[in-house]
Amino acid sequence: MNERRCGQQAGDNRQPLRDATGVTILELLVVIATIGFLMLILLPAVQAARESARNSQCVNNLHQIGAALHSYHDAQRQLPPGWQQETTRQSSYGWAVRILRELEESVLDVQIDRRRPIGAVCSAVRSCTPEVFLCPSDFSEPNFPLYAELGEHGESEQRSTQVLAILPRANYIGIFGTTDPDAVPGETGNGCFVMARSHRFAELSSGLSHIMLIGERTARKLPSTWLGIATEGEDAAGRLVGYAQLGPNRDDTDECEFDSRHPGHANFVWADGHVASVGNDVDQQIYRQSAMCR
Repeated sequence: MNERRCGQQAGDNRQPLRDATGVTILELLVVIATIGFLMLILLPAVQAARESARNSQCVNNLHQIGAALHSYHDAQRQLPPGWQQETTRQSSYGWAVRILRELEESVLDVQIDRRRPIGAVCSAVRSCTPEVFLCPSDFSEPNFPLYAELGEHGESEQRSTQVLAILPRANYIGIFGTTDPDAVPGETGNGCFVMARSHRFAELSSGLSHIMLIGERTARKLPSTWLGIATEGEDAAGRLVGYAQLGPNRDDTDECEFDSRHPGHANFVWADGHVASVGNDVDQQIYRQSAMCR
């Protein structure tokens, strides 16, 4: 008869436990390096996808603005003026104020009396920007101060300390033409949005599909607004309109030119309502011709 050893039970076939093996430093470093390499590959793709989505939203915003301008033109038989002074002439309201109803922003519209100065508009309105006026690629403060003009036009240094108005930021500005709106009288622009003048589509002899109405500008170039301006403000007209001279997204252009954060292009809405991008390398002659309505 076989004797059982002490503590051993019948059918107990368990094997002795082996020593657990840990992860070595080398293996850990390989894993970290692999993750870092994958992130290096994937991050640009993720960023590109996000920018593509932001660009699509920008294009959609401009489509809505273009449709609103056409609705306004259908009702009024003309486009809104680039900007128009209120009765005291201390300030002017911009073209975008005129199409608030067409953009379904009636709550804002009823709170704005275009006969009174900008400062009389309630602070809630002066600190608000409808999302349709903002490009999601341009991250900036929601408001900016408009200082009094001091010194010669074209000086890059901020010299004035007198704030005339705090204005809500916007990214989409009207086409003044091919001349600087801050350097020439407001009525002399050759684009569709000059000072108090209103254009009709029938006047655009080059064809609606060849003329730009609205384009982009970032706050890094020059903060702009949808609401209006103080008459004596620094680069006042340029806060509502811009001009085409050398091309978008250039460091060697005036602050009133067009600018975006979209790689290689800026978006514009054209007089027939379609939205198209203009590349940084656009032919300058074609670019300027597209900004002229006469």
